[in-house]
Order: sequence, then structure tokens, then C-alpha cells
Amino acid sequence: MTAPAGTAEQAVAATNGEAATQPTVFSVHVGDFEGPFELLLSLISKHKLEVTELALHRVTDEFIGYIRAKGVAWDLDEASGFLVVAATLLDLKAARLLPSGEVEDEEDLALLEARDLLFARLLQYRAYKEVAGLLADRMATANKSLPRTVGLEPQFAALLPEVLIGIGLEQFAILAAKTLAPKPVDEVSISHIHVQRVSVREQAAIIVERLRRQGTSTFRALIADCDSTLVVVGRFLALLELYRESAVSFEQITPLGDLTIRWMAGADVDISVTDEFDEDRAIDVDGDNEMIVREPIGDPQDAGRALGSDDE
Repeated sequence: MTAPAGTAEQAVAATNGEAATQPTVFSVHVGDFEGPFELLLSLISKHKLEVTELALHRVTDEFIGYIRAKGVAWDLDEASGFLVVAATLLDLKAARLLPSGEVEDEEDLALLEARDLLFARLLQYRAYKEVAGLLADRMATANKSLPRTVGLEPQFAALLPEVLIGIGLEQFAILAAKTLAPKPVDEVSISHIHVQRVSVREQAAIIVERLRRQGTSTFRALIADCDSTLVVVGRFLALLELYRESAVSFEQITPLGDLTIRWMAGADVDISVTDEFDEDRAIDVDGDNEMIVREPIGDPQDAGRALGSDDE
């Protein structure tokens, strides 16, 4: 393909260093159309210009001359965009020149799909160009704006806003009175220090009376009527005393299950429980410690289950 005379002369002039004006925007001169390449694309996409009347080889020659005229300053992105658009125009022209009809060949269908894809790329390319121009204009406008870096004028800087409070002097007085009023002293309960003592002998008598009448019972049933943890502990200690006297036996079928107590002594046998736990003394460690039945840590029923496990 041969470039037009005007374009070739520009290329030679640029090569020899002669003064020549390099075009800043690629323009097309074909047939009845003369103008920017972007306008040509717009007219074709809007069907205001028939693509079959467009000589694509002349457009290509003019673009080559345009690139040569720019010399080393030619833009690779612009050349790539031209190739995409030229391929789209070539495919559109081929589709218009070929006879229309029903297409049955899969290869022809694939070519038509490719044509539609290229046409879509043409529209996308034009949209990108328009958006890029819009962003460039906004950036140029923003560069002309400068922020205000000075402070307020003295007459405005000295102004203080009015204090708007929704309460008056009486409300302030009430708040001050509440703040300065003496707070009540917290009372600490000492009821847990002086606890009621439980007699192990009395609890043993209750257990003996029930087991003589029932014969067998569970530890859970024996403590069902206890109103405090101290009574549960006292009744548990009474069971240990009765077990030491061989008056009762323990049975636990499953680990950590219910502890069953069975009466082993006769109906008329007197059972004497010592007053060891009722006295105000215990195992003397430091010489002055006394054992008093206190609140135990944990569930006393678990202690009964543990006793049954040791018995096994």
C-alpha cells in the first residue's frame, strides 16, 4: 500500500530535519469524509456513514504516514488502539460485502460472533476515550484550585459561642447537694462467722430411728429434710460413726451413683455414738486450734458418693 503524496512529503521533511508541523491528532481524508479518526468511528457506529464506501487501505496509509511524521515521539497506545479499530472496521466491511443468508457452518457462526465482539470493543473503546477526556478536563480544573491556608480573621477568632445549658440555679444546687451529701457506710454481714452448731449425736439418733424402721435408705433420702448445709455435714459425720460401730453398711452400684445405707445391727441393740465431734476440740496442730463444724466446700452428696467408692 502507498501512502498519499501529502503524507509522504511530511514524512520525508521530518526525516531530513526540515521544519514541518507534526499533527497532534490523527485525521482521515477518504472520499467525502475528512476529519478526526474518532469522528469517523462515531459516524460508522451511528450508521451515518456506510462502511462499504470506506477505503481502509487509504486509512491505513494515512496512519502510517502519521506515525512516521511523529518520529520517535509516536505513541504505542495510540498505534495499538488504531489496530483494534482497523480490525473492527475490516470485519464490519467484510460482513457487509458478503451475501446475507442463513449461516449453518459453525466456523461462519464463530466468525460472526467474533465480528460482534469486535464491534462491541469498538463501542467500548469510544466510551473509554470519552471518559478519559472528561477525567482529564476535571483534573485540569482541579489543578487550578488552591486550598485556603490562612486562619480566621482576628475579629472572628476572638468570638466565643454562647453556653446553652438547659438547667438553672436551682437544678445546679440540687446536683451539688447530691454530690456533697455523705454516702451511707457499707455494712458487712458477719452472720457467716457465728454459725449454729450441729450435734452429731442428735443426727445419729435421727438416722438410727429411720434405718431401724425402714431397714434401707439412700444418703439422698436421709438428708432430704436438712434445712442447711451444716445439718447435712453433721448427718454425714453421724453415718461415719455408725459405720465405725458396724451398725450400717454402704453400697454403691455404679460409680458416683446413689449411696445406699443398710441397717446391720439388731432392733434392740443400743448404739452409742461418741461426743468426739460435739466437743470444742479437734486434731490439735498448733496447740490452740479447735474444730467446729463449718460450711464445707463443695456438695456433701459428692462426699457421700466418694465414701461409697472407697468402700468398694
